[in-house]
Amino acid sequence: MRVAVVWNEPTEVNPPDPEDYREAVNSVVAALEESGHEALQCEGDKELVATLDRFMRPNRQARPSGMVFNMAYGDMGDWRSSQVPTILEMAGIPYTGASPLGAALELDKVITKKLIRADGLPTPNFRVMRQGTESTGELRFPVIVKPRYESVSKGLQLVHEPSGLRQAVKTIVTQYAQDALVEEYIEGREICVALLGNEQLEVLPLVEHDFRDRETRVITWEDKKHLSAAEPQKICPAKVGSELSTKLHDISVATFRACLGREYARVDLRVDRSGQPFVLEINFSPSLHKTHSYVRAATTRGYSFPNLVNRILDLAHTRYFGARMPNPEHELDRDRALPP
Repeated sequence: MRVAVVWNEPTEVNPPDPEDYREAVNSVVAALEESGHEALQCEGDKELVATLDRFMRPNRQARPSGMVFNMAYGDMGDWRSSQVPTILEMAGIPYTGASPLGAALELDKVITKKLIRADGLPTPNFRVMRQGTESTGELRFPVIVKPRYESVSKGLQLVHEPSGLRQAVKTIVTQYAQDALVEEYIEGREICVALLGNEQLEVLPLVEHDFRDRETRVITWEDKKHLSAAEPQKICPAKVGSELSTKLHDISVATFRACLGREYARVDLRVDRSGQPFVLEINFSPSLHKTHSYVRAATTRGYSFPNLVNRILDLAHTRYFGARMPNPEHELDRDRALPP
């Protein structure tokens, strides 16, 4: 099958580490070629449809003779994550991952929190601010202040006292030209739940970010840029009891459904000292770098990297066409790799 891997040349907007992103894209292309696909790496820009038309020559039914493996973050605007899915929807080209609406929800932390709260799912109490002088209502300090639409912990600040809130909000509004999300800081453990599937979801082994003795127990932009001297270490599988594990599974699956997930996602949660999980956000384009949390969870389960890439592609193929890709040898390999 022809598979176009669509990405965006790294900019200041995304991603956190350009080299990691490039390596992940190259690894996906290599995995597809290793599995017998004809792969093309191309930019998710205004020339995308023309590029794909040349690569995926329509068949007799005027349907593209291939699919897109979407790894694009978008270049600009509040809803940049939805740009490539929207283009592909308009062109009738099948692709992996979130729909335009799902991709937009991923980036809008406020709407995501409202959606999951409406479904009865736990998320930290929050306010949306432009001045920092608005009423904090029932919010308890310390609080996390971050941009409404950014990712990779950009602009994230931990504010311990009300006196520091105004400056923190002003910094967000000035630097990012958008609302500030102010939410209660949850003291406790940080755990990622990786999900794989559509109608039936596979919950992969839990990944915990171990802060050890570090004073700042949040994942910062510096951590994600690998600039921190004490970057949190990933523990997979996380050491959690069966009751907490069930809670994390159920909440993550419900979050995936509420936010219109497709194929794969990562849900980030904090667990307070009483064992109550809180959803921080959901990521419908988790990094596929081989050392990052999503791939770490998949390889712990028993997937090789090519198995994982082909599984994501196969799930999208089934969603579009109602049938799996022909001769899915990668699935047989994956079954053999799993522990008994």
